[in-house]
Amino acid sequence: MSERASTSDAAETLPAAGFFAERQPGRPGLALFLNAGDPPLDVLKDLIRMLDEERIDCLELAVPFPNSPTDGKVIRRSAKRALDAGMDLDTVLAFLADIKPHLRHIKIALLVDWSHSIKGTPMPEFLERVKVAGPHGVLVHGLPPRMRDEYYRAAREVGQPIVTTCYASSEPQVLAEAAEHGTAYIYLVAHYGRSGDVAAPEPSALRPIIASLRSQTETPVAVGFGVKDRSHIDALDAIGADAAIIGSTCVARIGAARMNRRDIVDDFRGLLVELGYAMPAPPKPEAEPLTTAQS
Repeated sequence: MSERASTSDAAETLPAAGFFAERQPGRPGLALFLNAGDPPLDVLKDLIRMLDEERIDCLELAVPFPNSPTDGKVIRRSAKRALDAGMDLDTVLAFLADIKPHLRHIKIALLVDWSHSIKGTPMPEFLERVKVAGPHGVLVHGLPPRMRDEYYRAAREVGQPIVTTCYASSEPQVLAEAAEHGTAYIYLVAHYGRSGDVAAPEPSALRPIIASLRSQTETPVAVGFGVKDRSHIDALDAIGADAAIIGSTCVARIGAARMNRRDIVDDFRGLLVELGYAMPAPPKPEAEPLTTAQS
């Protein structure tokens, strides 16, 4: 049996994560990125419950790490706030284990940096710990190429769905690897650069990449980097992306709400309205004027 065949057979035994399978009618799936701990975990719990009620498809929840080479200043500042608050892998896994039983729609994709949170831990041990906490998928940031085969093998053995990544400019063999091993979804990075600092995705460049991935796998394809507003989401929908990933816009919204002492959950729901994934809240009824007898 070939390596590709054995990999495919093993992938079929993984639990169906269902990323973007129940997306809102007429809209592509939506994945939102936040750092665990920004906002604080008690507020984050309420925020995730609101996202679940609004039937948002996916939250990419990062275990914060410093000095990310792929992130701009918005996400870096957010990570620092979370790290200063004491966020680490153990804390985030405990948080996930607590909240997952209460979720009915949203899927959690846990993003973990290899150097900051995994290095020194055997990959099977790390993935077993993740599996117990219960995220629907895991994405390892900065994984050394020499460790990819071990990572794929351990994920299959543990039964943990994973997110694989590739770029719009990736060579065919990189696209094939992402398609072969991605069991949660494939993160198609629209541009090289730092998050928050790149241009909007170029649909004409992405269309053939999505078609190529589709010819190799049924795993959904989500596009990120440069996706900031509803027009960008609509453009990705038009070329057949299964989902859009929005990062810096979400993190900036949290930061602004915290700075201006606004209600973070209500403020973030406003972002969902702007993106086309929630209905505006009905206006609050005006207070009736006091009568003479009441005054």
